[in-house]
Amino acid sequence: MWGGQLIEQIIQDLLFGVRILKKSPVFTVIAILSLAFGIGANMAVFQLLNAVSLRLLPVNSPEELAEVRISSNDERSGHFTGNRSSLTYALWQELYNNQTAFSGIFAWNSTQLNLSQGGEVQLAKALYVSGDFFNVLEVKPVVGRMFTNADDKAGCGSNFVVISYQFWQRQYGGQASVIGKTLSLNNNNFEIIGVTPASFYGVETGKTFDVAIPICSEKLINKEDNLTDRQEAWWLGAIGRLKPGISIEQASVQLNTISSSMFQKTLPSNYTKDDADKYVQLKLGAFFAGSGISLLRKAYETPLWVLMAITGLVLLIACANLANLLLARASAREKEIAVKLALGASRVRLVRQFLLESLLLAALGTVVGAFIGRILSSVLITFISTERRQVFFSLELDWRVFSFTVALAILTCLLFGLIPALRATSCDPAIMMKAGQRGLTASQERFGLRRILVVSQVALSLVLLVSAILFINTLRNLNTLNAGFQQNGVLITTMDMASLQIPKERRQIARKEMLDNLRNIPGVESAAETFMVAISGNGWNEYILVNEQAKDLSNFNAISDKYFETLEIPILAGRDFNEQDNLSSSKVAIVNESFKRKFFPDKDAVGKTFRKEVGPEDKDYLYEIVGVVKDTKYRELKEDFGPIVYVPISQQEKLEMYLTYITRSKSSLNSLISAIKSTTAKVNPSISLKFTVFSSQIKDSLVRERLMATLAGFFGILATILATICLYGVMSYMVTQRRNEIGIRMALGADRGHIIKMILLEACSLLAVGLVVGTLLSLAMSYTVSSLLFGLKPYDFVTFTLSIVILAIVGIVASFLPAQRASKLDPMIVLKND
Repeated sequence: MWGGQLIEQIIQDLLFGVRILKKSPVFTVIAILSLAFGIGANMAVFQLLNAVSLRLLPVNSPEELAEVRISSNDERSGHFTGNRSSLTYALWQELYNNQTAFSGIFAWNSTQLNLSQGGEVQLAKALYVSGDFFNVLEVKPVVGRMFTNADDKAGCGSNFVVISYQFWQRQYGGQASVIGKTLSLNNNNFEIIGVTPASFYGVETGKTFDVAIPICSEKLINKEDNLTDRQEAWWLGAIGRLKPGISIEQASVQLNTISSSMFQKTLPSNYTKDDADKYVQLKLGAFFAGSGISLLRKAYETPLWVLMAITGLVLLIACANLANLLLARASAREKEIAVKLALGASRVRLVRQFLLESLLLAALGTVVGAFIGRILSSVLITFISTERRQVFFSLELDWRVFSFTVALAILTCLLFGLIPALRATSCDPAIMMKAGQRGLTASQERFGLRRILVVSQVALSLVLLVSAILFINTLRNLNTLNAGFQQNGVLITTMDMASLQIPKERRQIARKEMLDNLRNIPGVESAAETFMVAISGNGWNEYILVNEQAKDLSNFNAISDKYFETLEIPILAGRDFNEQDNLSSSKVAIVNESFKRKFFPDKDAVGKTFRKEVGPEDKDYLYEIVGVVKDTKYRELKEDFGPIVYVPISQQEKLEMYLTYITRSKSSLNSLISAIKSTTAKVNPSISLKFTVFSSQIKDSLVRERLMATLAGFFGILATILATICLYGVMSYMVTQRRNEIGIRMALGADRGHIIKMILLEACSLLAVGLVVGTLLSLAMSYTVSSLLFGLKPYDFVTFTLSIVILAIVGIVASFLPAQRASKLDPMIVLKND
């Protein structure tokens, strides 16, 4: 039987399935919603995973793109800037001139530039790009033109900018006349020459850009502090398009061959001997870049795979629930099946009919789930975006997401539909007809399958509940962690005073005057200047020499006096910096407890000295320790306390005019910001300002942990509810099927307590087996995710005990209701009806 007849039968079965589902609207709605939430959650997480790790860049032949970066042991020294600081400018030029594996190659760096010409900053997401950037990526302009190599010549004086399609729409309403207009970037005028297409967002996954300017403009933007002239400044990433017939491995060999010559020619003159030796041994290699470059991949790939496993478990639980419901419905349809078998219907035909009914549910669940998944994807992206880091992902449905969703629909159909279909059609029709109301699928043998499903749900629910509590406790531990400083009530103000072009000899004075102005604002309790703010992700470390022997790395920060007072960091010994610590006085430093323990374990550190390792061209100073302060976190909350050296800003000889002040005030946030704006405007209205609340910055650093805690908690609760409903349903069904047995027991003298005990023992046995299996699975899971935990052991006893108790209590409560109903049966009525 093939062709038209088969299609006709399938259509008939589908129509019959529709009628069956319409007869049970409550079951149909519950089934569709259960599947929709399970499929939607899986689709949302996979869509994000696809965007972070799998999707290729929206450019021509992205598989031909390869990133060039250090492939050997990466022990570089120097100044690192940007998300992909793979090359210095000098190295980039050597690479561009000597590589032969790529038909084209470009360099880039992402940054932020200020659109405003004074007052609060308006930051634009910017790219420094080499002249071939758009040409290699084969990106054509919507209007105007793209850069060429002529626009990126060393010392370029032509300030051209290419803007993104989104920026063009947002700032200029999509007007073609934008070409030739002037755009102010960090108080420098740039002429707009082109607009990129809407589909192009750059080469960094999860990020977009507003403007792109040639690399040669970096000197114009940063002037004397530019990175282009600094041989030890690592700030450029590089991507090339492979020549036809050249593989990534062959490109790596070619890059490896030219590396020695490149690093010898670009050796920074201020490197120490150790740094120079390491530098000339570095090797470049080629790495696949078709899916773009991203720090998000490193930060979120593992958590997303964990979430993928969690949502997969939720879908499994939903399928187990549906399979249980379908088994119950199969019992009620035994007579219908028996009649069809007696009339000559084959078992294959009946199994197909049942599967088509399941497929209808799966299809409807998938359609609704796709809408839910789309919404959840947007929520997830919003969740991982912060004020400082806006994440962008295109949520277009590509073939991977489509295939994944279709595969989910087919898999779920088989998971919850196949076994009930096989069970329902496996018995002799004569026996089915004879079995009457009790039904064969309710027999002890067949009822065992439902028990297995309950045990599975309890076990999987325990896994989800344990993971939820582990991630929630991790977030709680980080939120309640004593980082060593006061974060509440502290405002960070970043000022760009570069446009004032203050002479070098007046910069210390100008910075001090600005700090005094902030301290004089009414309501300000304390204010200080700092080179870096803690938990900002930035860092600065140097090698320390103690007694010319002990040598090790230590973190550094440059601060003004009252820094410790503003952040309420206790000074344990010695003093704070003061006005006597200036350029003409001896170099001083304040260290933290970890520094003292590491370098002066048995001595008082105050009065002791150390040196900072310097290169041939740097001045060598002896630093006297004048104070010891309590330990604080440096780059992130999850790190261990480490050695930190604080040096006074007033003794820094090279000063930029990008200033960061921290202010603690009794005033409200809005009034403090308003007062600072007013104060700086009086000094000079062209000073650009940016405000960040310190506690918000720290909160933003915990986005990943908050994402895991929130989603794992939600799915853990959902799984517990599903398992509870399933257990209640199974016990209720069992009571219904055992009415006769219960009636006989009560007629023979069993009291209500005995009946309740019998039902509860049945439920508890299922719970116990499920909890034992679940505990073993949870142990495996917790070890797998141990790298994402903080302040917890993977086998945390309290977490496991709490999860088991919660699941046991709700399971027993769910079982008690059917047990109580069974105990109220009238044996006379039950036996009479039977």
